[in-house]
Amino acid sequence: MLNLVDIATEPLDDYLPLINTDQADRLRDLAQRLKGYRILHLNATPYGGGVSELLRSSLALQRGMGLDVDWRVIAGETKFFEVTKRFHNALQGAPYDLPEEDRETYLLQNSFNAREFESEYDLIVVHDPQPVPLLRMHGRGGAKWVWRCHIDTSEPNEEVLSFLKPYIDEYDSLVFTLDKFVPDTLRDHHIALIPPGIDPLSPKNFEIPRDLCRRIMAWVGVDTKRPVLTQVSRFDPWKDPLGVIRIFREVREQVPGAQLALLGSMALDDPEAWDLMAEIRGEADGDDDIIVATNLTGISNMEVNVFQRNSDVVVQKSIREGFGLIVSETLWKGTAMVAGNTGGIPIQMPEGTGGFLVDPHDEEMMAERVVELMNDPELRRQLGEAGREVVRDNFLITRYVIDELELLAGLASEG
Repeated sequence: MLNLVDIATEPLDDYLPLINTDQADRLRDLAQRLKGYRILHLNATPYGGGVSELLRSSLALQRGMGLDVDWRVIAGETKFFEVTKRFHNALQGAPYDLPEEDRETYLLQNSFNAREFESEYDLIVVHDPQPVPLLRMHGRGGAKWVWRCHIDTSEPNEEVLSFLKPYIDEYDSLVFTLDKFVPDTLRDHHIALIPPGIDPLSPKNFEIPRDLCRRIMAWVGVDTKRPVLTQVSRFDPWKDPLGVIRIFREVREQVPGAQLALLGSMALDDPEAWDLMAEIRGEADGDDDIIVATNLTGISNMEVNVFQRNSDVVVQKSIREGFGLIVSETLWKGTAMVAGNTGGIPIQMPEGTGGFLVDPHDEEMMAERVVELMNDPELRRQLGEAGREVVRDNFLITRYVIDELELLAGLASEG
């Protein structure tokens, strides 16, 4: 049987101080409409990256509203996840000639997972490319099936998309973050557009006093009397952490004493990250102003919270980005950012809020914007406060859960 992930329970009442009455009423109504339905979310990893964080928070709230919802993860060895990472990169536009061996590895592991999938549900949400064939291989049963794509598929590798399309075609609904991510060949399906949201009550986002932030940063090795630039992300080439190091070194020439913190997360389904981490450590070796740390070296969600909350500037140098929960997390804390103008990032940073959007390939301009913010505390404060309000209005987990449950309730009502 596919592994079941433990989920906490978060009562809706805990969120009421942060949302309006209309949202609270909609959540209660949707919970009533879905009462008695068995709901499953299925993905590739229980930790590391935005999808697992999104599931952990959204499903805890759904359970807190009395819904019967489970989270299971597929099984896979390193070879399978190497293949699916190539699929992931290709769907975001990377060149890739899909060899027969990779097709066979992908389908063989999915057939194994289909045999292990024994439980019965009424509504099943499958996340990202790794488990796409499960619907066909397992059989529909009496369930409605949804495929949720979290990545930027605006310019997909056509060979990989064509390979996956027959499996995607069988789903009752497809969910993307933005309309521009929907490939033309899938537009005849039932499409829902649902941007993610952050959990303001999670250890990554709850309030932490400033003096405690400074103590924790000092414990990690930061000189809290000197400026700090931070990037938090998976160690993934699309986040370009090596480019962040180059930007930092330009910034340091104009902001003496500046420090860089690269906080990365390592995910079970991303073996490529280990090679990149070695490159990052090699580039940073001997530079005492650069701190490199991951969830495997003791950096927890609370430390991430601290760095997002207490850094002078946070950068997100994404080249491609499905959404970038890191952006809303940072803005929720009132910290100004310089971020790549790509994917789902711009909808989180409308003009005049949050910080500056820059072409992620223009490293000189990114460095200039970082320096501008570091030298202007009042501008940082104004942009950070405006960014927090954008997140409050649009990108909290409660709004995400409303959108998702409305989709599921609609499918359930179709019978």
